[in-house]
Amino acid sequence: MKRVLTAVVLIPLVLVAVFKAPLWLFATIVAAIALFTLHEYLNIVETAGIKPFRWLTYAVGIAPFALFGYSLWAAAPALRQYHAYPINLALLRYWIPVFLLAALIFGIPLVFRKDLKGGLSSVAASIFGTMYIPLSLSCLVSLRSSPGQQTLILFVLLSVWSGDIAAYYVGRAFGRHKLAPIVSPNKSWEGAVASVMASVAVAISVVHWNEELAKHFTDSSSFGHDISLWSFSSHGRVWLSFSSTTLHAILLGVLANVAAQFGDLFESALKRGAGVKDSGSILPGHGGFLDRIDALLFAIPVVWYYATLTNFLGSY
Repeated sequence: MKRVLTAVVLIPLVLVAVFKAPLWLFATIVAAIALFTLHEYLNIVETAGIKPFRWLTYAVGIAPFALFGYSLWAAAPALRQYHAYPINLALLRYWIPVFLLAALIFGIPLVFRKDLKGGLSSVAASIFGTMYIPLSLSCLVSLRSSPGQQTLILFVLLSVWSGDIAAYYVGRAFGRHKLAPIVSPNKSWEGAVASVMASVAVAISVVHWNEELAKHFTDSSSFGHDISLWSFSSHGRVWLSFSSTTLHAILLGVLANVAAQFGDLFESALKRGAGVKDSGSILPGHGGFLDRIDALLFAIPVVWYYATLTNFLGSY
């Protein structure tokens, strides 16, 4: 009952944030979720016997969001509007210094530790945490600010939710073949297949109703489109060999769902390795934030990359 009640409360709040929150507020909400989730991840790391650079990891994980927020605020101080700012992909740009300086950022404090045992694990766990959670969630902000592609946020949410439901009920009724018995004994191949089918159905539905759904998004501003950072071809895009939106939707549905299922299994592997049942207890009946968004953390970058690579639903 707690699980159902929590979902009844959270789902409408999530949808309101996705559709109606202005970009700055949406990015703030995503940053807050990233921080709470990162906290749970670091707790698991410590339980596993690794000493991460906790506060430095928080700072590095949230810094790109803070810089992004400042850049929005400073774009047009007189009007506090963003129309002159090349906002698309802007947040992801702030992660480049993190990538380039990661070894330096986390390597320097290691030198001054009294206990150097497990130093490599500490650095690796901290760097991975920033990429695993805040970087992945940053892609939501990029999608939210991309004309025409905002509905992909709804797709990835519905894809994971529907996939979980289909996998649970089909696996419970017909599951005979274990998917990953060591990591998650209750998951079956039958449930996994049902999950993929549900995700594909959601993808086709979202694409079919894309124009109607797009009208409900709050238009925070008129966004610039600067794609020079992601020059996959001479025109900045690599187009796939087919043009049918239905085929795009089917392929994206499969890719997102497979990534989501591995994201779920990956978090289960982390918890089992650390001897932890749940990542937290902040969500009654659901565990922690990481327990709820583990599948999304793998699915979101796949959806973002596919959309960026193909300009799927984009309006450039």
